[in-house]
Amino acid sequence: MNHVLTTTGIVAIISAAFAVILTIADKFLNDYGIVGLKINKEKDLQVEGGQSLLNALKNEKIFLPSACGGKGTCGYCKCKVNSGAGPVLATEKPLLSKSELDSDVRLSCQVKIKSNIDIEIPEELFNVQEFEATLVEKIPMTDRIVKIRMELPEGKTINFKPGQFLQLQSKPYPKGEGYNAQDESWDRAYSIASSIKDDKHVELLIGQVLEGRVSTYVHKVLNVGDKITLVGPFGDFYYNDDENDEIVMVAAGTGFAPIRSILYHMLDNDIKKPARFYFGARTKADLFLLDEMKMFEEKLHDFKFMPTLSKPSESDNWEGDTGRVNNSIDKYIEENKTYTAYLCGSPVMISGIVKSLTAKGVNVDDIHFDEF
Repeated sequence: MNHVLTTTGIVAIISAAFAVILTIADKFLNDYGIVGLKINKEKDLQVEGGQSLLNALKNEKIFLPSACGGKGTCGYCKCKVNSGAGPVLATEKPLLSKSELDSDVRLSCQVKIKSNIDIEIPEELFNVQEFEATLVEKIPMTDRIVKIRMELPEGKTINFKPGQFLQLQSKPYPKGEGYNAQDESWDRAYSIASSIKDDKHVELLIGQVLEGRVSTYVHKVLNVGDKITLVGPFGDFYYNDDENDEIVMVAAGTGFAPIRSILYHMLDNDIKKPARFYFGARTKADLFLLDEMKMFEEKLHDFKFMPTLSKPSESDNWEGDTGRVNNSIDKYIEENKTYTAYLCGSPVMISGIVKSLTAKGVNVDDIHFDEF
């Protein structure tokens, strides 16, 4: 027994010493000091080496979109790196197309700054702002979706295009009933659900994701009166004026949010174009904001809300369309019309809808989508 204890003690001491050595080595060997960061050939910054490019930009109040909080899974934080980034990592390759790789596009969250670096980003990102908003309303929409309304601080306004998104940052929170503690902040992207006319407030629709750090924060921790950090706006999915005959909107779950913003834009600007909103849900209990959809039907020039239930229960007494939302596209889209489509949902749903629309002759350039 003593022999076993002695051996265990020696192993523990060696392991502890090894950990200390690694810590010291990391401190000194990976101390890159202050390095130069050149942006768009004209902006020169001095930043601390050793951090990710995404964080270095964030620390300088230059915000690239990042739906996954910098974990290398969303692919939003792309930028062109002219020099100083080193080889492309295996974590980047699945999220970069061949043309992007050939054009030196990288994921900024995966690029570690070790020496002077030269990058290019879209000019509009310099207009992205960070807001410390206040939660003024939190209303359940379904058993897993809440609508939150936030007020911007005095003197601040938000200018966005209907369809764009914001990043919401959680704060560390203790363990509670049904969820685990989080000891750091996380960022997630959420589409704006409100009208661009109200530049003092912003509304989001947030679904509860199993073990989701930020969605748990919103659903379980966040209370009216709390401060919320928002960054944005971001995104190239938004309403576009064109000469096509009709607008087709398709969404499921919280994909409802950007469509709602677009509908408010149409109402606020008296856009007289036929529009149909095909919304996919499982049961009648998964439908929400029905009174608002009725209001749009009454006030817009020619609008119809057309939900489809994939698994209605007997108690739903559902008389509307059933099955996948694709079925509605196959049923109602006419081949002798021109359409502009706005699609919001999962990649699988988007892929199926695009296939159905193009089969009806809809021009792929007129199909705009936001995957999440």
